[in-house]
Formats: sequence, structure tokens, C-alpha cells
Amino acid sequence: MASQVSVEVEGDYPALQENAEAFIQGVEGRSADGLRRYVSTAREQIRNALKALGYYQPEIDWEISQPDEDETPAQLLMRVKPGEPVLVRSRTVTIKGPAAEDSEFNLNLPPRPAEGDVLNHGQYNALRETIRNTASRLGYFDGQFETRRLEVNPEARTADITLIFASGQRFRLGDVQFRDGHGFDNSLLEQFVTFEKGTEYHSDKVAKLSNDLSNSGYFANVDVDADPATANDGVIPVDVTLRTRDPRSVAAGVGFSTDVGPRLKGNWREHWINSMGHRRGAETELSQPRQNISAWYELPLDPPMTDSIRLSAGYQREDIEDVESELYTLGQQWKHQLDSGWMQTASIRLEEERFRFGDGSEDRSRLLLPGIGYSRLEANSAFDPSRGYRISAEVTGAHRAVVSDADILHVFLLAKGLYTLADDHRLLSRVRLGGVATNRFEDVPPSLRFFAGGDQTVRGYGYETLSPEDSEGVGVGGRYLMVGSVEYQYEFVDNWRAAVFVDKGNAVDNLSDSLATGAGVGIRWISPVGPIRFDIAKGLDPEFGGEWRVHFSMGPEL
Repeated sequence: MASQVSVEVEGDYPALQENAEAFIQGVEGRSADGLRRYVSTAREQIRNALKALGYYQPEIDWEISQPDEDETPAQLLMRVKPGEPVLVRSRTVTIKGPAAEDSEFNLNLPPRPAEGDVLNHGQYNALRETIRNTASRLGYFDGQFETRRLEVNPEARTADITLIFASGQRFRLGDVQFRDGHGFDNSLLEQFVTFEKGTEYHSDKVAKLSNDLSNSGYFANVDVDADPATANDGVIPVDVTLRTRDPRSVAAGVGFSTDVGPRLKGNWREHWINSMGHRRGAETELSQPRQNISAWYELPLDPPMTDSIRLSAGYQREDIEDVESELYTLGQQWKHQLDSGWMQTASIRLEEERFRFGDGSEDRSRLLLPGIGYSRLEANSAFDPSRGYRISAEVTGAHRAVVSDADILHVFLLAKGLYTLADDHRLLSRVRLGGVATNRFEDVPPSLRFFAGGDQTVRGYGYETLSPEDSEGVGVGGRYLMVGSVEYQYEFVDNWRAAVFVDKGNAVDNLSDSLATGAGVGIRWISPVGPIRFDIAKGLDPEFGGEWRVHFSMGPEL
């Protein structure tokens, strides 16, 4: 049943209207006389609602209507003229003590309410609470308000704000103690601590320690306690309690994309093997054109959140279009995050590949490939970002003088960018560039050549069908890869987006060779397991095999 009381605020005051309606309690089942008795209460509620937003002297009239029908209840209408608002005449906010020189403390203070603003009690309370919360976040635990005053003169329609806060000394972080029972060496756990003993307290530093330990994959529960009540002479000891997770896990999943069709994935992982935090695992992916299996062993470095050495071995078999190959890999990878935030990856791998193009004879290649790569991902959400970018670049090479059958320099660059306008309009772009330098391209195995076409490169063309061909019309891969894409998405309902896109690119032997173009439309569903994409694309160049194609894929945008 609808409330028997309604409010009508004269003029264009949507905030006042909304607040007054919120203050009026739901009234049901009252007679006309009952509503008359309720008028004084309704007036007080409306006055409080307007006072909270700075309108202290409203005029409030009312009337009761009794419809002719007996079944229809009486209605009370409250008509409100807000009157003139109270304005902030002065704002005095003074921070005393060490926090007065702390730029982070002062930059956090909200600018409202400012002098000349209509008084808003919510903004005043937010200013007062921000001072308290900032002091707590930055470690000024002894801070107190010496003066906390809001003086309102409704007749003069003025308000004066005075807040004087004495911060006291800033507390510091002391020793980090890891309670026994977790099973790991303290030398490993101490590498998760990114602050020195005696550093100024900041709640973000404590939160980072907790998050890094939680994200390490070693623990089922992490409790980091830095209670100022335990401080000694302003130094807070940090007490960490850890509960180790189950050491092993097994996972399996199924997926589908138009590039490789149905696929089955599985992995086995041992999250910790010993007290030093070593781990190992095995992974496999099975689909009609591609099957692979790999195993790895990882050693954490300092800091273990970002740095590691991984040893790996793997086997992959592919039968895609005109290329059959079997690839055996043995390698080592060293990851290190630079101070700039870029991830540096140094690697060396030994690859042996047996391959065949079309109906030709089988060839064999052995390469020792040292490499260096740099990557960076910035996104405001890992699951479904609204803005961000990904950049990665990798250079690998081989030389006949060192266990290799060919002289090769291989370069690959990937860049993606995502930006959202007005919440619902998204622009996504990507660029892939690659090149192979060699004195004998025939010796380069398929895994190091470039192919284009499919869900991730140029839609409207078959998977890896864009490449140079030999005299028999067999696609043999190119020396260079050039692919670019621009996509516009519109969110027409929560978690559903329509998309239009244009892709252009090819795998070529000469940089002046023609590029293929594809364009189309699609739907994006942000499912609980990640974004799922369904596209209908038209390859605009028939000479490259362009036609209408359906593309289905899933995974993150960046």
C-alpha cells in the first residue's frame, strides 16, 4: 500500500525533495483525523530534512483530501517553501603538531563545505570524519580535536565552521614477528616485508604486507595485527599469524573458441614443497589442432611477490592449416620487477622442432634461444577493467656457433589500450608487430614464423590462414607480422555490450605487402567467469580468403 503522506517542495530543489521524502515515515491505515494528528510530526521531520541541507526556515502548509470512495484512504499533502538557505560565512580548519607539515594529511582534506557554500551538514560531518580517519590511517593515534564547532545563525542565515585538530606525534612501525606454526623459514617471510623497522606508520604499508602474503599462494589465512594499543614509546609491533594452505591442488576446465574449437585444460600444482617456498606444477591443453603438456619448478627470489626463477620443460603438437609440427622445449626464466614497475623477463630455452609444410618432407630444427622481455599491465580492475593498457616486448635470438641450426633474431611487440567514456562507451585498440631477421629463412621453424587471421588478430579470416605461400599454395609463415584493431563497445544493459570493430593486418615477407581488412559487429557478456565475446565478421579482401565468419572467444580485454 502507498503511503498516505506526500511532500511537494516548490521550486527546482531535487535534493530537498528527496531528503524530505526520506525523512517522512511510511504512513498507512490512518483516518483523516489520524492524519491531522500526524501533521506536527510530519512538519518536524520535514524541517529536519531541510535543515540537514542548510534550509532552516521553510514554510510548510498542509491539506487533507478525502476521496468519495470509502475504500480509498485519506491523503495528507505537505507543501513546502524552502526559503533562503544558510550560507557558510567562515571555515577555519587548523591542523596542529607534526601533521601540519605532512602534505599527505592536508591533501586529503575535502574542500567542501567552503566559504559561500550552502551549509550541508553531511559535508561538515564528512570533513570532521576525514580528519579523524586520515589521522588514524597515517598513524597520528593520539590526535584530538581541541575545537569542533559549527555555529549556525538561522536569522542571519550564516554558519561558522571551526575545527582545530592537534595531531600529536606520528607512531612508527616496529619489528615484524611471524608466529610459529606456518612451516616456512623466517628468511623467506621477511622478504615480504617492504618497510624498515622505525618507518612512519601508514595503514597502506600494513595492508600491503597482508595482501602480499595472501597473494603468495602459500596461505589459507593471513592476520596482520598492528594495534596502536600495544605501542611502546610510539613504536607499534607488527604481529603476523599465518595458516598454511593445502599444499596441492588440481583443476580442470573446458573452453571453446572458433580458432581451435573445443579444448580441455588441466593443471596440477604443488603450492609449496619446502620451507623455502619452492613450488612446482604441470599443465596440459588438448584441442583438435593443438595438444601440449608442460611441467615447471619455481624458486622465489627477493622480493618473492614479483621475482622468481622458473625451470620448465614441455611438448607441443600442432596441426593447423598447412603446418604440422612437434616442439620440445627445455628452458629457464628469470622474472624481476624493476623500480619503474616494468616486469623484466630474462630467459634461455633449448627448442627442438620437427615440422612439415603441406605434403613436403619433414624438417628438423634445434635452437638455443636466449631472450629478454619487458611487460607492463596497468588496469583499474583485473576482472573487467574500464581503462588501462598492456605493453609487452620480447627479443630472442640464436646463432649457429652455439648449439643452433640457424642464425635468428626474433622480435615481437604487443600493445593494448582501453578507455571508457561516460561509463557506457568503451574504446579498445590493439597492435601486434613482429619480425624475424635471418640469413636463411628456410631454416626458421614454424614456431618462430608469423601467421595471422582468427579471433586474436584479423577477424573475418580463418585461424592462421594469412601468411605467404610457397609455389604449391601452402601457407608457410612470414618474416613480419603487422596487425592493428580498433573496437567500440556500448553497454546497453548491465554486463552486456554491443561492439563494432575493424581489424587490419597480415603476416608478410615484405613490409610493403598488402594487408587484409576485416570488420564486423559483436556482443560482449561479462560472465561470472570472465568476458565472453561473440563476433560476426566479414573479411573484406577475397584474395586473402575473406568471408563471413563467426568468432567466439573468452578471456580478459587486456
